[in-house]
Amino acid sequence: MNQIKDEQLLQDKKDLNKFGYAQELLRSMGGFSNFAISFSIISILTGAVSLYGHGLTYGGPGMMGYGWPLVALFVLLIAAALAELASAIPTAGALYHWASVLANKRWGWYTAWINLIGQIGIVAGIDYSAALFADPLLSDVFGYTSTDTTILITFIVILLTHGICNHVGIRMVARLNDFSAWYHIVIAAGLVVTLALFTKSDLQPVSYLFKVGETFSDKPYAFAFLIGLLQAQWTFTGYDASAHTIEETVNPRIRAPWGIFTSVAYSFVFGFIMLAFVTLSIQDAGAATAADNAFIYVISEALGGTFGKIVLWLITLAMWFCGLSSITSFSRMMYAFSRDKGMPLSRHWAEISKKYRTPAKAIWLSVALSFLLAFIDYMIKIINPDATYGTLVFLTAVSVVGLYVAYGIPIFLKLLAQRKGLFQPKHLGPWNLGKYSNIVAVLSLVWIVFISVIMMIPPNQNAAYAMLGMMLILVIMDFSYYRKHFEGPQAALRTSMADLQRREQELELSSGQGTGSATTL
Repeated sequence: MNQIKDEQLLQDKKDLNKFGYAQELLRSMGGFSNFAISFSIISILTGAVSLYGHGLTYGGPGMMGYGWPLVALFVLLIAAALAELASAIPTAGALYHWASVLANKRWGWYTAWINLIGQIGIVAGIDYSAALFADPLLSDVFGYTSTDTTILITFIVILLTHGICNHVGIRMVARLNDFSAWYHIVIAAGLVVTLALFTKSDLQPVSYLFKVGETFSDKPYAFAFLIGLLQAQWTFTGYDASAHTIEETVNPRIRAPWGIFTSVAYSFVFGFIMLAFVTLSIQDAGAATAADNAFIYVISEALGGTFGKIVLWLITLAMWFCGLSSITSFSRMMYAFSRDKGMPLSRHWAEISKKYRTPAKAIWLSVALSFLLAFIDYMIKIINPDATYGTLVFLTAVSVVGLYVAYGIPIFLKLLAQRKGLFQPKHLGPWNLGKYSNIVAVLSLVWIVFISVIMMIPPNQNAAYAMLGMMLILVIMDFSYYRKHFEGPQAALRTSMADLQRREQELELSSGQGTGSATTL
């Protein structure tokens, strides 16, 4: 058994070396661990729960019955398209490296930065969600009043714990991620059983779950329903983590693609069942949407004070696990980009801790940037106390747009590379979509464009302003320095599929061997 594993590790190292990278990170994650990190970041007990009030306010009960499956269907297509690319190009740079190889280094540079913007938003959004749940619970225990300031302090503490755990090592984080995956399943199942058997009032009929036409916003229902899709769309983010940890995964060309796809599939199923029972336990939807936190209100009303608080503490812990995985993914993306000198002070963020073999400085920069985004929003609210938008909605909208645009770029570039004859069937990895590849890619791109527009129109216009501001900064950075100095990924010829294809031909002539496998990339 050890000999087989050693042979696999050697093959994984060779596959990575073909792209010009040394095996620096500890490759110890199995298939379940790779799945678990994406499943934990998706976290149905974070996204679906923290934005439950948003979805209910805009789309009513029908948001859970129709909105969740609608978003999940298209996200499954996007996940499949990304999984195919992960199998073909198994490096921790993931989206950024795929874009560089499929087109050129400048496409890769912009993809990396847009992805980083999304990563900042998702980490900040997840940990802020945890703080929104934890702080009121802590205030009951210690007798203080929960305010925006105490929530920010709780947010900082949560971020610090995630930084420390990730700094210490991937083995511990991988074990926590494995536990987190089972924890999410058990808690979601326990919540369903509890609501089914112990609610103080009878559950609503199943038809209530599919009730449309009711909105608690000032928007027409059709438009309000689209705005409410943020609940599901933000939940289904971060599954590219399986690709960002690909250099720490054994047999990554098979396991990482399955980690990406199955994390979405299982989240869809378990999330739908959980949301169904939560929604069916609602007795007064108007009162729930008027409460400070609709989910806490629904659970407290359905299960009572003490029992409800126990459930909420368990959910808050799930959010903590989700944030832990997000920092892991974020820091690996930053590490991969920095080793190619794509960031200011890159040598620091690409540095590996000799003791723990983790990108320690990248981890703490991830923590700092996530804090900064939430802190800027906190200061804006102090300056403008009449602001009506929610911090969580702002953070989540930024992460959705940033991440999904970054997801879409390599999918689009793959279609272009295929049309030019640069990306061929032989370049595919062992996990691929075959004849369905192009139609899946096209449908994925249509949804990404659609949902990105929806996430940036009022009432989410602040997300649009943030994205435009950050894009302006990127353009300035690009033309002032990186356009001339960024060398791109460290693949053998560093630039594009055309270069890689030429290298393949040279290898064929020198070795006399064919290139019928994707491993020749």
